[in-house]
Amino acid sequence: MCRCDFDLPALTLELAELREQSAAPDLWNDSANAQAVMKRVAKLEGVTGTWTGLAAELDDAEALLALAAEEAEEERAPLLVEAEEQVAALAARFADLEIGLTLSGPYDDHAAVIDVHSGAGGTEAQDWAEMLLRMYLRWAESHRMKTEILSLTGGEEAGIKNASVRIQGENAYGLLRAERGVHRLVRISPFDAAHARHTSFALVEVMPELDASDPEIEVRPEDLRVDTYHASGHGGQNVQKNDTAVRITHLPTGIVVTCQNERSQNQNREVAMAVLKSRLLERELEKRELERLALRGVHVEAGWGNQIRSYVLQPYRMVKDLRTNAETSDTTAVLDGAIDPFITAYLRDQVGQDEGGGA
Repeated sequence: MCRCDFDLPALTLELAELREQSAAPDLWNDSANAQAVMKRVAKLEGVTGTWTGLAAELDDAEALLALAAEEAEEERAPLLVEAEEQVAALAARFADLEIGLTLSGPYDDHAAVIDVHSGAGGTEAQDWAEMLLRMYLRWAESHRMKTEILSLTGGEEAGIKNASVRIQGENAYGLLRAERGVHRLVRISPFDAAHARHTSFALVEVMPELDASDPEIEVRPEDLRVDTYHASGHGGQNVQKNDTAVRITHLPTGIVVTCQNERSQNQNREVAMAVLKSRLLERELEKRELERLALRGVHVEAGWGNQIRSYVLQPYRMVKDLRTNAETSDTTAVLDGAIDPFITAYLRDQVGQDEGGGA
């Protein structure tokens, strides 16, 4: 069993208290608080309902086994088969739910902001960065998640230098945080007349999206430099006529955020501020995680030092996650967005690390 902060009786009690709050006549006097209460109620109803139902089914399986024990041998066999099938189904469901418990963090249900950066290598790396961006967009589409490209800088000949995309859907950040790190591609270069094999790198950063007005991360106006410029590439002709694109520089950290996808400067500024807060939060979360791993004696380099997955297209075909050893030879499916096995393996590995102890 994973060492997750999960206490069904406590969650049931919290649900009862929140239901009482939701029935208060003055609840909607504070609409933001009311929405937060109703969102939490819906989430707790789903969690408690699922686990209560699982417990009831387990009781049924135990009753069936008890009944089988009382029957004559010739009548016992079909009951035991039925009970075994029920237990096997329950075990599979429990395994899925156990993984779901790793998605109970404070930001796991947030939308995700993914930044993809091409590494050294010019056109090769820029093409690889675009392939990764497409992979995540296809993954989101397969999960019926909403995507929006916030900014994109194209390469000189092909591909992209960097891109930022928002992905909105159930547990988007909780799932996609598994993708944070350096992704390595080995292939015969389509841009090399000699058809030589090339190795390319791209960095993927994943952040939980915060609202621009979220008080959790405080950003002082005097710490910002805001520039506006003509948008290009996204937003259409109407955007490009005016200085609608916004670039915000956070002076203390040097973090730069751009947004050019919306049709007004105010909208772009609001989105850019939300992304800036997300990046500041992710920097803090990464710092805490590195401190936690250091206490456990695990050394992990941040940024470009943290290679997580290798995609080999030549001389053989293989995608392998270096953290979990999960692998597949179906590289085409992976690059078309079939990355769920890698995400699941990562989450299971996190469960195993928690069970192994440590800070």
